[in-house]
Amino acid sequence: MRKPFMTASFLLITLLFVYVDREESPYAMSQEKKEVEVPEPSVQADPVLKKESTPIPNKSASPKQKVASSKQSPSIQITSIQRLVNKQNGLPPEYVPPNLSEPRVAFLTQSSERKKMQKVAATALEKMFVGAKEDGISLAAVSGYRSYQTQKELYERYVRQSGQKEADRFSAKPGHSEHMTGLSMDIAGTNGRCVVTSCFANTKEAKWLAANSYRYGFILRYPAGTESITGYKYEPWHFRYVGIPLATFLYEEKITLEEYYQLHVKR
Repeated sequence: MRKPFMTASFLLITLLFVYVDREESPYAMSQEKKEVEVPEPSVQADPVLKKESTPIPNKSASPKQKVASSKQSPSIQITSIQRLVNKQNGLPPEYVPPNLSEPRVAFLTQSSERKKMQKVAATALEKMFVGAKEDGISLAAVSGYRSYQTQKELYERYVRQSGQKEADRFSAKPGHSEHMTGLSMDIAGTNGRCVVTSCFANTKEAKWLAANSYRYGFILRYPAGTESITGYKYEPWHFRYVGIPLATFLYEEKITLEEYYQLHVKR
């Protein structure tokens, strides 16, 4: 009569031991956690966007990349506003952005062409300049839209002055400049200090822009330390409109537009 009782007791003690062991084992608990897969944004049909090549391989193996890849991408529909234009992805010579208009802001240029931006970006720029003014920061626009021909003339001049290797670090070949999208603007202070030069990074205007531009849908397009990723030297004055959701995500994750395309956009 004792045999069944002993067998049942032994089984009960064994089960209790296994249960306690699983409760105290972080590894056992971690195995039960399952990640929920969330669909990443796909590229919306766009005649020019479809001509882009496959996103460039990211040559940087920095830790921040791994962190970014572990976070879910926001639900962002990729349109021409978020278009990636760089050394590998260009625009046709005949491309002209839609709805070009001149934002109602202070300018440090007399060129009517360079005062223009796509309407959605121009409106956002106006709001950003107002927000800066409320914080005691006076901003001025320097250079916005550039046509294929304008960029061609600029690039060729820089090549003559600095040689192609050096020019390629700060100037885009025609058809590969973000300014041609009508979504970028070089920005300075109204005092004209350090206009489109590296010393602008130390100004209160640059610091405000770096900390607040994402709130208005703009990103610092070529951050310090990302030349191997973006292909260009640090430009604390160059800001690109991509919309508030994407700008906020890039700002919080501290990644570039190239890294976002590589990690989150299915091509």
